[in-house]
Amino acid sequence: MRIGLLTEGGYPYAVGESGVWCERLVRGLGQHRFDLYAVGRPSAAGASLPLPPNARLVRAADPEGASGNLLERAALGTARAARRAYGRRDRRRFTEAYERLATGLCAEEAEGTGGARGVSTAGAGGSGAADVGEPGGAAAFAEGLYALAELARERGGLPGALRSDDAVRALEAACRAPGARRGAAAAGLPDHLAFAEHLEGVLRPLSLDWYEEDALGAADLCHAAAGGTTALPGLLAGHFFGTPLLVTEYGVQLRAHYLSAADADRSAPLRTLLAALHGRLAAEVYRQAALLTPGNAHTRRWQERCGADRDRVRTVHPGMAADRFDGVGEDEESGDPATLVWVGRAEPAKDLVALLHAFAEIRTRQPDARLRIVTVPVRDPGAEPYLAQCRALAAQLFPDEAAGAHAVGENPVSFEELGGPEAPTLEDTYASGAVVVLSSVVEGFPAGLVEAMFCARATVSTDVGAVVEIIGGTGLVVPPRNPRALADACLALLRDPERRYRLGAAARARALELFTVEQNLAAFRGIYLELLSHAPVRHRPGDGALFAHPAEAHVPGSWTPRAVTAGTGAPDA
Repeated sequence: MRIGLLTEGGYPYAVGESGVWCERLVRGLGQHRFDLYAVGRPSAAGASLPLPPNARLVRAADPEGASGNLLERAALGTARAARRAYGRRDRRRFTEAYERLATGLCAEEAEGTGGARGVSTAGAGGSGAADVGEPGGAAAFAEGLYALAELARERGGLPGALRSDDAVRALEAACRAPGARRGAAAAGLPDHLAFAEHLEGVLRPLSLDWYEEDALGAADLCHAAAGGTTALPGLLAGHFFGTPLLVTEYGVQLRAHYLSAADADRSAPLRTLLAALHGRLAAEVYRQAALLTPGNAHTRRWQERCGADRDRVRTVHPGMAADRFDGVGEDEESGDPATLVWVGRAEPAKDLVALLHAFAEIRTRQPDARLRIVTVPVRDPGAEPYLAQCRALAAQLFPDEAAGAHAVGENPVSFEELGGPEAPTLEDTYASGAVVVLSSVVEGFPAGLVEAMFCARATVSTDVGAVVEIIGGTGLVVPPRNPRALADACLALLRDPERRYRLGAAARARALELFTVEQNLAAFRGIYLELLSHAPVRHRPGDGALFAHPAEAHVPGSWTPRAVTAGTGAPDA
């Protein structure tokens, strides 16, 4: 099978969890051929992972900057080149398509359509365009998107047209049209210009040279490692060639956009337009995908709320390497029975402040308790000030304790960095304590919780994101931003070793059943075959495609119920 794998720039470039997952998928399904299409800026220019024999990097493009592809550079052009590149007829086609797309972005949804609902669910293999008569602006957005894609494919891209005066005027008219969103109607010229620039970056995949018979047209299946812009080439492959689209999301890009700090300095009308754009694009991807495979129920709820058909959504938990934690998980007696361990990135969403206040309550009721805060190294400039704030709070809550007035005491809270002398590996870190704590107020799929389960550690977690789905009944879950409840749960486990061991063993068994690399690969092996078995057969003479013809055509022998033996006139026995 030939898979067109659409990545976020994390693979084959050596960065990010998405890159690790893609590498495991490609290497674990060696019977299939993977054509890699990298959308997004590589984090390390020129640094890429070695590819296995069944994979090759076909195309790479950066939607936010210049690409090394000469055709793409020529297609992008400049705003001034738009009028020279297009004739009158093509300019009219562009304007009509852009007006349709802008109208769909700015229009309020009809009451009861669910925001992104009420639009065609034709799925992969259809034309990709929504029905005209359906409610809301999603249909208009889809029509405009595919019309722009067809124009770009015919004319070698959209040379500066997305930033042209025609585009800005069409956007301004859509914002001020009757029935437009209230926030969009308040947008001014600076907002229109800023949004047109952002939209040009989002729609830049329309101008790529990927939609040819020897590129995405040759794929049996498109598999996008994320939604949004990453899945857009797969959406267009389905529109042009009927190629089935599989979308895997282990985090929701739309949710990340809503929570992005980059929008804080933008005006309210511009934020409204940006939210509408990403919402419309996500909804169209969800509606047209042949199958969606969210990594957890939290992501699945987002997809369904944005218009995904429940029958085409199947949860596939991310696979993680479990063998590195075998030594810890098989030793029930490892770890200090009075030590709590926290592992993660130092950021406000992890709510270390609440954890420190909870630990202050724990210390008053169990004086020998200790807390290890082990941070993962990050390059985020905002991490250090927050960590410094937490250190100062710990020093205030737990002044040095000593037996005498002239002795030097030891703070019961330690701040360490993963990879340092006291916490060289994750295995050593989890093995050092009796209970692993997660105190976050915002989470998606907390991988650290699964790692603790592989280590057979009892856990206390806040009820956020996919925590309950991961834990099941193998750990204690408390409300977020509730230090008293967090303290009570931790004390319950610290004071009951038998319960702690029982929960830890159950947690390891659950993790080995649901969250290993092997179960993840087995799930996608079956999904690939299932999707292709329902896809229309596309004959490509001479390419030797495995599924180009029905399997019966290759079975030797006769299919007639009774064959006559040559020369005898009598049927075979």
